[in-house]
Formats: sequence, structure tokens, C-alpha cells
Amino acid sequence: MRRRRYPSDTTAAEWALIEPLLPVPACQTERGGRPEKHPRRAIVDAIRYVVDNGIKWRAIPHDYGVPWQTVYGFFARWARTGVVACIRDQLRARLRTHRDYAPNPVAIVLDSQTVRAAETASKATRGYDAAKKVNGPKRHLAVDLGGWPVMVMVTPAARTDRDAARELLTRLRLTHPELACAWADRAYAGTQVTWAASFLNLTLAIVSRPPRSRGFVVVPRRWVVERTLSWIMQARRNVRDYERLPQHSEAHLTWATITLMTRNLTREQPQPAQRGTHLAPTGK
Repeated sequence: MRRRRYPSDTTAAEWALIEPLLPVPACQTERGGRPEKHPRRAIVDAIRYVVDNGIKWRAIPHDYGVPWQTVYGFFARWARTGVVACIRDQLRARLRTHRDYAPNPVAIVLDSQTVRAAETASKATRGYDAAKKVNGPKRHLAVDLGGWPVMVMVTPAARTDRDAARELLTRLRLTHPELACAWADRAYAGTQVTWAASFLNLTLAIVSRPPRSRGFVVVPRRWVVERTLSWIMQARRNVRDYERLPQHSEAHLTWATITLMTRNLTREQPQPAQRGTHLAPTGK
């Protein structure tokens, strides 16, 4: 077994959480297939190394013992088949259960973030955000009241929050029928509120900043998702978007939150009150 060398590598406790959530190897299914040549833990560690350090796929250290093409192949396949999102949802449910909450949230918080795109990003992910004056993708996040992501969606930045909200909320309603309430800022106000109530049976509550406030202000409910955005930006691959496919951008964001959740579950880090806002969240 490869020795743990980098901060992004999984510990034994983290791997014990992730391994059962990965799909069964093809060689163990009825359809059959060739046995996998490389250990999955090395592949997961290499993916986490790319996300945490923001390197190119070709620059994966050789000591992982896995060709970069193999690592990228598993990354793309797991993103395409929904494996990464499933791992995220299972870990979130376990975190909520440990705090005596229901496995699935009934209330969420919405927000978006626009980041700059590198020259490798395609037109499918980039667009010009006139409000932020940024050319790149826009990330739409829905988190529970503890800050754990429920859904991540990446669109071109030219698409407004109101337009993206309909797709995001529709997908949330289909995958999480237990949802009853969502909090968001004024970018989601207007016809979206009545549309969500009429067509999705979902209460969309708008939380505004205090009048005449300047700079950063801690806004009730909304601060939770803003804190989550700050967490995922600590993974250097997420500071700027390099992807040609939106689902790959979503996968990088999700892998960053998976690392946070596994570390929280294994109690490797202190609670937020002891260290600051960059650690894993507590709450509903």
C-alpha cells in the first residue's frame, strides 16, 4: 500500500468512508470485465491532489503509480455517471444523522459565484457577467443549513440567476421531493417566487441586505452558502475554471466538498468555533 505523502491524500479513516460508496468494479459484475490494474485509493488520492493543488492532469506526481490518463478517465467517468454526486449525498446524510437531523434537508440556501475562466475553458462554460465584469462560468450552489452542498450547477456567467434558478429548483424538486423552503438573495426575486410556489410547491424566501449597508455584511441564512463558497475556493483548482465541460467543473467543486466532509466525519479538524470559518460546518 502506498504511503501517505501529501495533505490531500486520504487517511485510513477517510478511505473507509469513501471506498464503500464507489461503484463495483466491472470484473465483479455479471457483465464482467478486466480487473482494474491500479488501486482505487491511489486514483482517488491523485484526483484530490489535482483539486487541492490546482495542477494539470499531466503533472500528477509519479509516486502515485497511476498514469494521468487513467486518473482522468476515472474522474470523467465518475462525474458522467453521477458517482461523485452520490458520494457527496451519502456523506452529507451521514453528517446530518450524526447531529440528529433528518438525512435529507427540508430547507436550503441558494447563491451563485462567478469566476474567471482560463483559455482552456470552452464556450459551454464561459460567458460575460456584466454585473461582475468577469468572463467565465457561474456556479450555482444549493446547500443545507449546515453549509453542505445539496446540488452544484455550472452555467455560463452570462446566464442570470433568475434564469438559472428555474432549472436549479426544478432539478432539486425532482431529486429532493422533501424540500419545503429555500432562502436566496434579491437576484432570485420577482416572478421566481410565485413560480416556485405555483409549479414546485416550494417557498422561495428572499433575504435582503440591511438598507444602506456597505462592504461585507453577515446576512441571516445567506451567510451559510457564502461560507461554503469560501471553502471550495481554498481548493486551488476551483479558483479559476479550466474545464471544457460544465460537468467537470461541477465535479471539481464536489470533490473539494467531499474532502471537507470526510475530514469532518473523521474529526481530523477542530470545530469552526475553534479555528475559523474555513473549516467544516456545523448545524442543520
